[in-house]
Amino acid sequence: MAKRTAIIDIGSNSVRMVIFERTSRFAFHLIHETKSRVRISERAYENGNALQEEPVERAYKALEEFLLTIKHYKVRKTLCVATSALRDAPNKQTFISRIKKELGLHIKVINGEEEAYLGGIAAANLLHLQSGLTADIGGGSTELAVYDNKKVQHTVSLNLGTVRLKELYFDNGNIEGAKNYIRAELAKLPSVFKHNDIIGIGGTLRALSKIIMLKEDVAFKKLHGFSYSVSSQQSYFNEILHADEKKLKKIGIKEERLDVIQPGVLILDLLIKHIEAKQIITSGVGVREGVFLHDLLRTQQDRFPSNYNPSVKSLLDRFGEERESELFSSASKLFDISAEHLKIELSFKPLFLHAVKLSQIGKEIDFYEGHRHAYYILLNGLNYGFSHSDTLLISTLVRYQRKKSPSSAHISDYKHYLPSQETTNALSFLMNLSLSLFGEFNHGDDLSITLSGECLSIRAKQRYLIHEKLKDIYSNDFLDISICDL
Repeated sequence: MAKRTAIIDIGSNSVRMVIFERTSRFAFHLIHETKSRVRISERAYENGNALQEEPVERAYKALEEFLLTIKHYKVRKTLCVATSALRDAPNKQTFISRIKKELGLHIKVINGEEEAYLGGIAAANLLHLQSGLTADIGGGSTELAVYDNKKVQHTVSLNLGTVRLKELYFDNGNIEGAKNYIRAELAKLPSVFKHNDIIGIGGTLRALSKIIMLKEDVAFKKLHGFSYSVSSQQSYFNEILHADEKKLKKIGIKEERLDVIQPGVLILDLLIKHIEAKQIITSGVGVREGVFLHDLLRTQQDRFPSNYNPSVKSLLDRFGEERESELFSSASKLFDISAEHLKIELSFKPLFLHAVKLSQIGKEIDFYEGHRHAYYILLNGLNYGFSHSDTLLISTLVRYQRKKSPSSAHISDYKHYLPSQETTNALSFLMNLSLSLFGEFNHGDDLSITLSGECLSIRAKQRYLIHEKLKDIYSNDFLDISICDL
């Protein structure tokens, strides 16, 4: 498979492109993203879905320049898909043929079921939830997918889109007509689409989450994985639906989305009520990532191998050390020995071991301040497969890896994400102990550790440097530590 792959998504509202770079077989990271508010569906819905000349020219110019970017990045493979606006257009073939002939770009028009499936596999693989319902509210249609155990099981596409509703109803002030239309479309949903969690894909849901994050002044401002309860924001949805343009700008709606945010929120509001959802989880990934994963995982039934995380592997590929597997194995044994005494739940073991494995990645930037650099890399680089709480805990353990515990200010800042202070401090102590014992040497059979009561007994053939490393944590609130000859 190509090392660099570009994905172009021609939607009703925008044309977007992402470029991913693979670092090993299934590991990858984003190296470029761009979009153009082409709105190729402009005036199409009031003209029998036919693409109009002006929007088509905008799309052509955007694609032409996207291809220059692709050339600059030396991309080996380019995949281009088009969704609702093109699949509905009776004159789509004229546009597709022109792009192929003049730009050499092949456009694949995907149907609604395919679009829903691609959004579904993106969320299933790149969010932390084992199951959920994805909702992609686009300009021309809304795609829904239900997945369980990371596998997409049901998909559907509805003719509900922000641009479609704007042109057919909102521009005429016919809001009641829009509501009736939405309800009629939602009535087509089978009962399997009832779900407590809506995973929001697409520009409408992301725009809404951004302004909610702004309003709530959340401590960790990362969009992918951001969640909120429906009950906490229901009145805010109503406020947006009745706001004028000035108010929409004031609360943070961008100029490009001013005329479609209200149709989008209306679709979401009625969808929530129809499927009886309780929570919204924001997805920073969607069709583009789905296209990429469908290609990347084509021999894996569109799923990563068990217990595989592409972000962790990509960071280790780029910044890791050769010894991380030895460190991981030794730290795992230490966790098993001491977790019960330290009152650490076993559910924290995978996160603790991720922190141990990733603890050294900042040294590539600066040896002396490696822990600080690693902290910021992880906050922004653990993009896939972790909740916000998971990301904060891993990053915190890495930042304070040479301390007995995180600072009280740090714990206060992120108290809504981290576990109890007792658990956080215990994990931090265990992190420090693991790195002190195993961070620099592979002791093999020359070191043994046993726990008896509150005493951790370390027996080693070479113990001088171990004693030096442990001198700052002999005095602690968790364990008595003794070192003697093996």
